[in-house]
Amino acid sequence: MQFMRITCLIALAFAASDASAQNARQILWQDLAPKTAVIAADPFEKLTREQLLTLSDVAATRERKGKGEKISADDLAREMFGTRRLEQEGLDVDGLLAKRKELAKQRKAQGETVNGALDGQAIRIPGYVLPLEITGKRVTEFLLVPWVGACIHTPPPPPNQIVYVKTDTPFEVTTLFAPVWVTGRLAAGATKRELTLLDGSSDIDIGYTVRASRIEPYTQ
Repeated sequence: MQFMRITCLIALAFAASDASAQNARQILWQDLAPKTAVIAADPFEKLTREQLLTLSDVAATRERKGKGEKISADDLAREMFGTRRLEQEGLDVDGLLAKRKELAKQRKAQGETVNGALDGQAIRIPGYVLPLEITGKRVTEFLLVPWVGACIHTPPPPPNQIVYVKTDTPFEVTTLFAPVWVTGRLAAGATKRELTLLDGSSDIDIGYTVRASRIEPYTQ
């Protein structure tokens, strides 16, 4: 009798999990980034590639000076020459650098803002797996990211474009280049996880967590 009761409870748990998966709302990555205030017009869109590179060099040297780092005579000369050339082309270097910092802060704030309307919802989302806990090829914890190589070959996406996934049923990963579908309950809220890379490890800022009830290969 006790065995039958346990068996029924297990069957009910699987049935609830399947029902949750069937009722899950399918979302895309843009759904994780809520609509926020529109960033002001970007003055850098009108600059040439050469102007952007020169401005970037000037900014890098000034930032190093601001940190009290020792700057070589050649770097100081390049900064002075680059500033003079940009000003001769009619550009306000100081104004552009101030705008650059302002835009960077706005974009950082946008990337950290999560969609609270999705908090607690059963969702289904596609993405690529970056293992955090792996035994052989079996993964129980991983980061789900929107494109191949994110956090490894390219800088990390903003926090609201990274999902930390935890599953009780290990998922076998044969390649990092094949997308998967993840189904589970989404929790919106900042967290960090350490990702081990070839050249060391890095703390990754994350905007969402999913307790996965199903992980399966991606099919359209």
